[in-house]
Amino acid sequence: MKISILSRSTSLYSTKRLLEEARKAGHIAKAINVLHCNIKLEKQKPTVYYHGERLVTPDAIIPRIGASITFYGTAIVRQFEMMNCFTTVSSMSLVCSRDKLQSLQLLSRSGVDMPKTVFTNFGDHTDDICKQVGGPPVVIKVLEGTQGIGVNLAETIAAADAIIDANNELRTRVIIQEFIKEAGGADLRAFVVGDKVVGAMKRQAQKGEFRSNLHRGGTAKSITLTKLEEQTAVSAAKSLGLGVCGVDLLQSSRGPLVLEVNSSPGLEGIERATGKNIAAEIIKYIEKGVHA
Repeated sequence: MKISILSRSTSLYSTKRLLEEARKAGHIAKAINVLHCNIKLEKQKPTVYYHGERLVTPDAIIPRIGASITFYGTAIVRQFEMMNCFTTVSSMSLVCSRDKLQSLQLLSRSGVDMPKTVFTNFGDHTDDICKQVGGPPVVIKVLEGTQGIGVNLAETIAAADAIIDANNELRTRVIIQEFIKEAGGADLRAFVVGDKVVGAMKRQAQKGEFRSNLHRGGTAKSITLTKLEEQTAVSAAKSLGLGVCGVDLLQSSRGPLVLEVNSSPGLEGIERATGKNIAAEIIKYIEKGVHA
């Protein structure tokens, strides 16, 4: 098969590992920088040009689209879909996963449990909003944030009011979420490929920090999920239509709660923490999908 990895850099760990495992399995694999792609639209002849030359249609693509280029990257993925390429992440699912509010609405509709969440139109009734999610304390997140950026813990109504007011002044949309104290500054990352979890790790925030993101100094170790945690992760992936994704869960007194679903999860943290060959699992998923 011909497999194209849509990535801005071949030096990234995830891109290198996917290229390595695809070639090891006997496939022709290459990385394509989506920002150097152009799409040509004409009646029933969708094409992609790369560095000015028409691209030979691959059998499958693996989108590794960063949040900052979601719009353009999605357009390229959509074009490959029109060319009948198998993709590990559809253009529609990519868009949904990048919209925190929409993804939470889809998870809610599918019956996936999550922290109580409120979205308001630059509301100024902070006390009522906090009460609706059982706080304070509450977690306040900007809708466009990634890697823990734009996520704040407000311990009091006054603190929440100040954070919400500051975002309102900037016309930045936020969601207010229930704070799960018993999680203890930790979350779980379940890596879902197809209809199963192929690896999971527990991420622990550093002292004095409640965000467990590895980019913010958190640590990670391998963990075996409970059956319910696995089912929740797979259900979350299916509700957003994602074939490959990372599902972030909180362990709460009422069971696993989905925090977020990442459509371009990094492989470095999960492979190093678990010792599992996640990249190979993604290639196997593609082989099955292309020949289905």
